[in-house]
Amino acid sequence: MPVHQNADLLAPPPKSDRWPVMMFSHGLGGTRNAYSHICGSLASHGVVVVAADHRDGSSPLSIHHTPEEKEKVKRVPYRNIAHSPSTEVYEARNEQLRIRLWELGMIHDALLKLDDGRKLTNVAQDQPKGKNMLNMFTNLMDVHQPGAIGFAGHSFGACTMIQFVKSVYYRPKAQIPNYKPLYTPTEDSSIVRQITSANSVHLLDLWTLPIQSPDTAWLRSQPMPCYDSKNGGKNLLAIASEGFYNWSSNLRETKRIIAKPPASQSPYPNQPGPHMFYPIASAHLSQSDFGVLFPWVTTKAFGAKEPERVLRLNTRAILQVLRENGVRVANTSAADLELEDTAVKDASVAQDSSILSRTKDSVRGWTNISADSEQEGNLVGSPVERVGSGGKGPGDAMVEGEALGQIVKE
Repeated sequence: MPVHQNADLLAPPPKSDRWPVMMFSHGLGGTRNAYSHICGSLASHGVVVVAADHRDGSSPLSIHHTPEEKEKVKRVPYRNIAHSPSTEVYEARNEQLRIRLWELGMIHDALLKLDDGRKLTNVAQDQPKGKNMLNMFTNLMDVHQPGAIGFAGHSFGACTMIQFVKSVYYRPKAQIPNYKPLYTPTEDSSIVRQITSANSVHLLDLWTLPIQSPDTAWLRSQPMPCYDSKNGGKNLLAIASEGFYNWSSNLRETKRIIAKPPASQSPYPNQPGPHMFYPIASAHLSQSDFGVLFPWVTTKAFGAKEPERVLRLNTRAILQVLRENGVRVANTSAADLELEDTAVKDASVAQDSSILSRTKDSVRGWTNISADSEQEGNLVGSPVERVGSGGKGPGDAMVEGEALGQIVKE
C-alpha cells in the first residue's frame, strides 16, 4: 500500500484557507485504528479526521502513554457489559458515555490549541526525531467557525456522537427532574460555540440501546440540533448495514432519533428530513476495517459481500453530505462512481448526487430508508421500545465486533 508515514500536511486548495475537520468515535471492540479505510478515504479527499481512542473500557486494546511516570505505558482493561436492557446495563453504558463525551470535549480543546499554534506534547512513539508533527496543523484547520466540525461514529461511537452533540446543544439552564446529564460544558466554553444546527453528523450502524437509559430520557425526547434550521436533516446521515436494517427494534429507534419533528411542532415545517440508507449484503463489521481484513468471517457468518465497495459507498455518502452543506472536499473519482464509459473512466466528479438519491436503483445495492415523520408517524419523543426486544438480537449484531476485536488483540 503506497503511503507516506508522518507526511507533511498539504496547503489547502485555492479558495480554501483551512481544511475541514471531522471527529470519529469507534464502536465496541474497536480502536482508532479499526476504521483506517473510511478515515483514510475521507482524508484523501481533504478532510482532517481525528479518530478517538476511547479509554472507557470499550476497546480490547487501549493504551495511553505516560512518559513522565515509571510505568511508561498504561493499559485500560476491557469491560464486558451485557447488550440487553437493564438498570445495571444502562448505568454501565452511561458511565462509559461520560468518559467518551469528556474525551471528545478534550479533543476539541486540543484541536483549537493545535490550530492556534500552542505548544503541546506529542507522546506518539513513532514521532520522527527533530520533527514536530503537531506544528504543521497551525492555522490550517477549520475548527473555530461555529458549526464547522463534523461528527461521525460507528455503533457505540455513533451513539456517542448523538449524545455528545445533543448534550452540548441542549445543555440545561436549570435542573430538570430525573435527568442526569452525561456531559455539561460551561456556557462560555468553546465547544458550546462550536456545536450548532449546522454541524454535520454521520452515523454508521447507530446502536441505540444506551440512548434509552431512563437517566437521559429528557435528552432522548429532544430532536437532533439540525432541525433548528430550515436546512433540517440536510447535514444528517445515517447508514445501516443490512444486519442492522433487519434488527427491527434498533431500526425503529434509529428512525425516531434522527426523524424531523412533525410539521405542527416545527418552526420550519418544510425542512428536509435526514439521509438514511443501507448497502445490501452488508454486516455490522462492514462499516469498519474488519470486513476487509476478515472477509471470510463476514461472508460465511453474516452473508456480507464486497466489503471494500461498502466502505466506498459510505465514503461517497459522507462526502456528498459535506458538499451539499458547503464543505469543500475533493471530487469523487470515476472509479469510485463505477462509471463504465471509457471516455470518463479517468475523470472525477464534483457532485455525486446519485449517492443521496431516494430513487430506487440510483446506485447498485444502495437502498434508501424513509425516516420522515409524515410517513412513519410522530417518531420524535415516541414511547420507548426497548432495543433487543424483537427482530435481530444484539447478541448477533453487536458481539461480532467485540469478538473480532478480541481476536485482533490476541
